[in-house]
Amino acid sequence: MKHKLTVLAVLAAASLPGWAQKTASQSIDEYREMLQDGNPSDLFEAKGEDLWKKKRGPKNASLEQCDLGKGPGVVKGVFVELPRYFADTGRVQDMESRLLTCMETLQGFNPAEIAKTPFGKGEQNNVTALATWLAAESKGMKFNLPYSHPQEKVFYEVGKRLFFQRGGPHDFSCASCHGEDGKRIRLQDLPNLTKNPGDGIGFAAWPAYRVSNGQMWGMQQRLNDCYRQQRFPYPGFGSDATIALGVYLGVNSQGSKSVAPAIKR
Repeated sequence: MKHKLTVLAVLAAASLPGWAQKTASQSIDEYREMLQDGNPSDLFEAKGEDLWKKKRGPKNASLEQCDLGKGPGVVKGVFVELPRYFADTGRVQDMESRLLTCMETLQGFNPAEIAKTPFGKGEQNNVTALATWLAAESKGMKFNLPYSHPQEKVFYEVGKRLFFQRGGPHDFSCASCHGEDGKRIRLQDLPNLTKNPGDGIGFAAWPAYRVSNGQMWGMQQRLNDCYRQQRFPYPGFGSDATIALGVYLGVNSQGSKSVAPAIKR
């Protein structure tokens, strides 16, 4: 009789909130929390800061006079206001494409050659490191993309169309995975990116370190991989298509706090 009462007591305790079985999402959140301690992106941050200050390229110059939207050399807060329109280039640019402009004008690098270089190699690896450090300089700040210039509005509308454009052998679009609430692939929650998904989710989490492949990914590579999963041809690095998608996602994330550089599975 005593044994029976003990079993009943254990079963009753297990029904309490503290004993309830965790959902897959809760377990994944705990896993990510544990990964945050010692995020390898710290190494890319340090490299990016060094690259910003180091004299390099045919002109043997640093990037310390690079204008990312708040004036030459200003880095605090620029990440959460990109992509945006730049008068000197006459186009809307995101962090990575803007870095190519500065690497060309200040240091003498060939931006076309860097754009053609595979992710994770050569100067592409350096662009990712620079973007990682610059993102860290705005960590915890809220996204506030400029949205008054006509080109910024055009890019938003183009990005929206691209987000919902279906095609490829599986007739997929970005919205197939990220256009509704409550979607999931395997154990991975898929945020709804047609609206503000919340602090540190979606657009507000990249660049990020990918534990599964041991690589640091910027937003350009993240979008490139989305096209791969849709079985679309890869977009060009820094293309208007990828920047337009960045504008659409960034404006939709208005008010969200950046946690980049984050860590992903």
